Amino acid sequence: MEMEKFYTRHIGTNEADRKKMLESLGVSSMDELIDQTIPSDIRLEHPLSLPAPLSEQEYAEEIGSIAAKNQLFASYIGMGWYDTITPAVIYRNVFENPVWYTSYTPYQAEISQGRLEALLNFQTVVSELTALPLANCSLLDEATAAGEAASMMHALRSREQVKANVSKLFVDENIFPQTLAVLHTRMDCHDIEIVVGDYKQFDGGENFFGAIIQYPNSNGSIEDYRGFVEKAHGAGCKVAVATDLMALTLLTPPGEWGADIAFGSTQRFGIPMFFGGPSAAFFATRDEYKRSMPGRIIGISKDVNGRQALRMALQTREQHIKRDKATSNVCTAQALLATMASFYAIYHGPEGLKSIARRIHSHAVQVARELEGMGFKQVNGQYFDTLKIELAPKVSVQDIRDNAEARSINLRYFPTGEIGISIDETTNCQRMQELLGVFAMAVGSSKAFLFECAEPQQAALCEELVRKTDFLQHETFNRYHTETELMRYIKRLERKDISLAHSMISLGSCTMKLNSASSMLPLGLAALQRVHPYAPVEQAAGYLQFIDELESMLAEITGFAGVSLQPNSGAAGEFTGLIIIRSYLESIEQGHRKIVLIPASAHGTNPASAVQAGFTPVTVACDERGNVDMDDLARKAQEHAHDLAGYMITYPSTHGIFEADIREMCRIIHENGGQVYMDGANMNAQVGLTNPGTIGADLCHLNLHKTFAIPHGGGGPGVGPVCVAQHLVPFLPGHPVAFESDKNTVAAAPYGNAGVQQITYAYIRMMGVEGLTKATENAILNANYLAQRLQDSYGIVYRGANGRVGHELILECRQLKAVSGITESDIAKRLMDYGFHAPTLSFPVHGTLMIEPTECESLAELDRFVEALQQIHEEILEVSRGEYTLEDNVLVNAPHPEYVAVADEWNHAYPRSKAIYPLPFVAANKFWINVGRIDDAYGDRHLVSCLC
Repeated sequence: MEMEKFYTRHIGTNEADRKKMLESLGVSSMDELIDQTIPSDIRLEHPLSLPAPLSEQEYAEEIGSIAAKNQLFASYIGMGWYDTITPAVIYRNVFENPVWYTSYTPYQAEISQGRLEALLNFQTVVSELTALPLANCSLLDEATAAGEAASMMHALRSREQVKANVSKLFVDENIFPQTLAVLHTRMDCHDIEIVVGDYKQFDGGENFFGAIIQYPNSNGSIEDYRGFVEKAHGAGCKVAVATDLMALTLLTPPGEWGADIAFGSTQRFGIPMFFGGPSAAFFATRDEYKRSMPGRIIGISKDVNGRQALRMALQTREQHIKRDKATSNVCTAQALLATMASFYAIYHGPEGLKSIARRIHSHAVQVARELEGMGFKQVNGQYFDTLKIELAPKVSVQDIRDNAEARSINLRYFPTGEIGISIDETTNCQRMQELLGVFAMAVGSSKAFLFECAEPQQAALCEELVRKTDFLQHETFNRYHTETELMRYIKRLERKDISLAHSMISLGSCTMKLNSASSMLPLGLAALQRVHPYAPVEQAAGYLQFIDELESMLAEITGFAGVSLQPNSGAAGEFTGLIIIRSYLESIEQGHRKIVLIPASAHGTNPASAVQAGFTPVTVACDERGNVDMDDLARKAQEHAHDLAGYMITYPSTHGIFEADIREMCRIIHENGGQVYMDGANMNAQVGLTNPGTIGADLCHLNLHKTFAIPHGGGGPGVGPVCVAQHLVPFLPGHPVAFESDKNTVAAAPYGNAGVQQITYAYIRMMGVEGLTKATENAILNANYLAQRLQDSYGIVYRGANGRVGHELILECRQLKAVSGITESDIAKRLMDYGFHAPTLSFPVHGTLMIEPTECESLAELDRFVEALQQIHEEILEVSRGEYTLEDNVLVNAPHPEYVAVADEWNHAYPRSKAIYPLPFVAANKFWINVGRIDDAYGDRHLVSCLC
């Protein structure tokens, strides 16, 4: 008998359900529905060519054998990645917990209080360790955080500096190579000159708007930068510092010696290396720069009843609202990993963190002293964990490398002949003995290295560099130090959030689909967790195999010739695609082309990414049916023909429809010298039925955390690979350490968030062509079923040429507001009382709700969602009929938190039961909300972003 097919577990409906749904739409088959939905001229002529699908058991065996090809060496490479110990209580209760990993970015704060608290804790850790008052709740990685720091400093130039066109950035020569490479990519887009040199020789000239230094630096040396910062500030130059939070538990923090910005990685706070990612970057700055801060900030506010509540603050800075005027294009970040890092800090507390740091430093001191006794020279005057070793006479680098590999040890090999050794949390006495044995063999020593783990800690830091100030004194960091207590704290936070573990999350353009347990479980394999991204290629054979296969499968699915997995978010993918266009145009002497056309309906990251890549966005109008206005497109393409670089189009559009003129759009752009960039946010409606290459695009990005089943994690991790036509392949991202060229490097790690790419690999390998195609068909079916059920009560804003929606729909709420005063926001908040996360609010059309059900929801869940919205519609009509006033009804008072529900007093015109249990299914499985409706304005006026 045939093995069970994975797609039957992934897709939520069965054949009987689908027959019923198709009948309600007036079609006889799925093929008929798809023919009515997708233009015939862009349909694939042949099925995709992909490997035969595997069952869940077969995949478990397959990925196990692939992972086994990786070789686990003790890593002393450092350079931004360090082996670490993930506390089991965090790994089990957060990383492997679907409540944490299937939740969405906390825009709906009332049902996100748990992860908001975890992220506020993260900000507190960052703020206190760096001694800077304002931190965001994560960025993508250390290198991209450096790019954000440089852009922010450039944006903060004084009027005099702007007038004088001050456009130089100083970067100290001892910075990680991947950070420098990303800085070059980011700054080249804006003709900002990077001057790399020795900070000691910096003359403080007036032509620099910013400087970036590293503490400890790339060699491991701890420098005293106080004089440098003073000189830079005197010349009107701001200073950003790449730093290490673990080191800052012992070292004087950057905020105390004048830094304006501090950034870095929290990977060593309990996050596995995962061949480079994912892990959360951090970013902290001065309070006066809060409106220029990239990324998201969690702030403390209050709810309608005055109770403390948390929310994302200052959202008007973001690309969703500011578009091309946004502070950055950051959308997805690394929320899940930031959450884990915060729990790591809570579990260990300030004393535990200092103990770990002292142990790391002590081991480094012991190793240094033993090596010096053998004739080697440790050249760093002050260091925390990293040694730079000059070889003893008659010892070659090859001698050391051979000995190290024989003992399964990886070291860093400097081009100038020195050896780098970075000690980490996992280093113990036995491992030190093995490490020292590598060098002893090279000098012919037979010395036995005997370390007593209980011996006094060694230190080699001068007093001027030692931290004097306390940190993490809040009770949150001083009470959950046992597994029982932390487990219960995690559970308390978890119970405050709605995730896919509770109900459908219908966010339009976000594709909140199943993240299968069978694709998640392999992440626990040590052979996937403990591989350094700069390990020799033969040690990463398993990773490189599935990465190569995944790139090939994504190329086939998109119809393109080349793929890069380096971008670690969708917005990063957008930026990468645009700089690929830029590089291509420069290669054919068309670098003057700087105009990018973008439809008015586009996601806010599109214009923000265009600006970040050095282009000028020009908006193309949409017509009354939601389609791109073809006359306006043609007019603007011709008007800008000399300068047209490209066209960014989402397909199906963010209006939820397959536009019939998509091929004509591509023709117009190509005729006028531009490249067509397809935003892959809605790829879940294309896979197996059409693709960007067939449509006529030149490149696209994908959101693997949408279409291809990587979890959203409450706001990250993500993967945003770019897929390109043959003529663009030479311009895919490079890397300064792993690849031949560093051109267009966009992330710290050569393969970005490689660890979670296995999830997409699993999804494609288990779904196969049949499963992927059926998933797309069912996503379209589910959306059209909801449109049919809801059209009479609300109305559907846009439909395609044949009356169908794509995989999502926009629900009309403006007419209801006109007759009742009830807003789309009131509807969204009321849905929480029914146990549902709100759809996408007022995007892309103000006053509406955008719904995307995905293929994973059952008919029963879809019907519950419809029942809830129809009951809400009746509640709105009650207000319009005057049965309840606009000031006191179940909608404007929603959501109704638990503390209100159980209060002795009830001061509303409607009964308590109507507010709390509006339908029988709600009473059977009530999600209790922790806070009432949150006062957004108060939180922005009184920004408090940490527990300090």
